[in-house]
Amino acid sequence: MTKRPSPDILVIGGGVIGLRLALEVKRRAPGSRVTLIEKERRCGLHASGRNSGVLHAGFYYAADSFKARFSREGNARLTDYCAERGLRIKRCGKLVVASDASQLGTLEELLRRAERNGVELQKITASEASEIEPKVKTHERALYSPSTSVIDPAEVMSAFAGEAEAAGVDIRTGTAYLGRRNGSLLTGDGPIAAGYVVNAAGLYADRIARDFGFAEHHTILPFKGLYLESRPGSYALNTNIYPLPNLGTPFLGVHLTVTVDGRVTIGPTAVPALWREQYRLFDNFKIREFLQIFGLESRMFLGDRASFRSVALREIPKYYKPRMVRQAAALAHGVRATDFKTWAPAGIRAQLVDLRDYRLENDFRLEGDERSLHVLNAVSPAFTCALPFAEFVADEIERLTR
Repeated sequence: MTKRPSPDILVIGGGVIGLRLALEVKRRAPGSRVTLIEKERRCGLHASGRNSGVLHAGFYYAADSFKARFSREGNARLTDYCAERGLRIKRCGKLVVASDASQLGTLEELLRRAERNGVELQKITASEASEIEPKVKTHERALYSPSTSVIDPAEVMSAFAGEAEAAGVDIRTGTAYLGRRNGSLLTGDGPIAAGYVVNAAGLYADRIARDFGFAEHHTILPFKGLYLESRPGSYALNTNIYPLPNLGTPFLGVHLTVTVDGRVTIGPTAVPALWREQYRLFDNFKIREFLQIFGLESRMFLGDRASFRSVALREIPKYYKPRMVRQAAALAHGVRATDFKTWAPAGIRAQLVDLRDYRLENDFRLEGDERSLHVLNAVSPAFTCALPFAEFVADEIERLTR
């Protein structure tokens, strides 16, 4: 077997951030050797390929956050990307509804955030909301986001992977990161001595970062996102319908999402998972992970740190399908359990926790130096933000290696 030359830059993780970053680095230095390793048989089999496909407009986030900084541009650029390449996209918008008068203050706060972030968001009456979607339920007023769209994440990931390979990125699937020894990375494909390492490993980003001396006070806490799918032709909506969120948590609540093929989904949940890739029952069970994560969750539950007990008690009952359907029925007329019987493939949110105060990190987080950079928290809307965020990370690498 011919030994491959050592890469100038090695990216760990073939999710949306890893793929776009590898491509961005290669474009900036066409003569460099850029390698991406992904432990699965193809890229995007975890969070990047299992999300709702919603391209968020960017009005939920505080103006000084990375999420606000990159959402608006990311939405516009990814919308154009799909249109230019003939990828499926549904420009259906989003309604955000209020359940009662107590939520109207949150509605006004979202309007203020949208204005600060330069995002179009319209305050409309309940009657105007019904003109957009006759099935919608809301109290007096609602918000409408015209720039929210829906895409097929798997289709977009395939296009990103093809683009990276065409640019000369060496994508090695089925190649897991196993550790670090004497300056080399140990992988399932043998040791790799890389000039610079970028860690975009999602659920395992914290573990890899610790091998390089980072993530000293942080760990990943996995949350399982479950969706119920409508039967083909059974229930239809013109637009996405979301509840007003609790701005103190990073979760948006159960909502109704339109898909590019005309179905509707209910979800997601934010159920605490017991190990990192617990998609179903005992899938990918690892005793060490279970003990570590169950221990952390127990401490957070008993002390209700970061409102974890409240989240767990609210989310775990959503395994019961009728409960999910009832929550969705509060948002729109005609939602029936007989139309939503099937679980879609679950996704796992790689949520970073600051162990010093058990705080859930709400924004993207990077740590790095002149030898490596680690994307520790890239939760929703990371898919929406992927194009400009990858450019920002590439800028950070250039700054650190000057």
